[in-house]
Amino acid sequence: MDSTLAHQIIEDATDYAIFTVDPAGLITSWSAGAERILGYVADEAIGTNFAMLFLEADRAADLPRMEIARALQLGRAEDTRWHLRRSGERFWANGVTMRLIEGTGLVKVMRDETAAKLAEDHRVLLLNELNHRLKNTLVTVQSIVDHTLRSHKVAPEARKAVTDRLIALSNAHNVLVEQNWAGADLHVIVERAISPYRRPESKRFTVDGPPLRLSPQQAVGLSLALHELCTNALKHGSLTVDAGVVDISWNIAQEGDGTRRMTLLWRESGGPTVSQPSRQGFGTRLIARSFGLDSGGQARLHYVPEGLYCVIEVTLTGPDGSPVLPVPGDPATRA
Repeated sequence: MDSTLAHQIIEDATDYAIFTVDPAGLITSWSAGAERILGYVADEAIGTNFAMLFLEADRAADLPRMEIARALQLGRAEDTRWHLRRSGERFWANGVTMRLIEGTGLVKVMRDETAAKLAEDHRVLLLNELNHRLKNTLVTVQSIVDHTLRSHKVAPEARKAVTDRLIALSNAHNVLVEQNWAGADLHVIVERAISPYRRPESKRFTVDGPPLRLSPQQAVGLSLALHELCTNALKHGSLTVDAGVVDISWNIAQEGDGTRRMTLLWRESGGPTVSQPSRQGFGTRLIARSFGLDSGGQARLHYVPEGLYCVIEVTLTGPDGSPVLPVPGDPATRA
């Protein structure tokens, strides 16, 4: 950056803390914005080392010197961390240090983002509390259900089916918790759902598809659907024999209105001959309900002799339920 331009910016800016330093870190000029945000007047700041703005631990780690060295070598150095005002109060700031074109000095620009940082920390705190309570609730529900079914002498197989469904629901929520309820990675959802049914000595599953994030509602629905498909395959389908396999794949298509639609295919092969069941079980109804037309999707089960296959289609939506439009450069749009 040109030093004349830098000094003009320093004089005019009030919303940013802007100042210049020499290669040793000594402050050479100080803006009105720096005085307002950092608390030092120009006479106090000029001639002192800008390391006074760093936390003691960061000074001990030699971060001020490293920041200057990086800026001199690369032309700029950026950081976001806690800093200190003159009063000793900590504040969260995003800063960039740039080398001046003329001479060997540098200009530092800082923006106070304390309010946004505190708001984000509070949001994370509330989210963690919500996650903790949700986990406790699911554990309580599981305990109540198991106790109720036992007291009514429900068959162990039925109790296990209910418990396994609650565990599948809990696992789906775990993925959402790990990703702050902003959605869930489809690869992770699929891998978590099939992991209890894998065998180290055989390749029972193949998984293939482009990177994709699902909304929280879609992630939970798909997790439950995959659990039902795995359970059915283990009882009646391809997973009943060592040679049986399941292929899971998905792709993404763009509709005429610009929205994106995901199609996931579950295909079994190598197992016993399949025929149309005489009645519709709970798992089949759950899958259809999870991806009904009211959610912008559909699920179809096909019982062909070679093996069951299921097609699940959903319109991709964000966390707020609104349709997701294509993002330039997104690998999913090119798949």
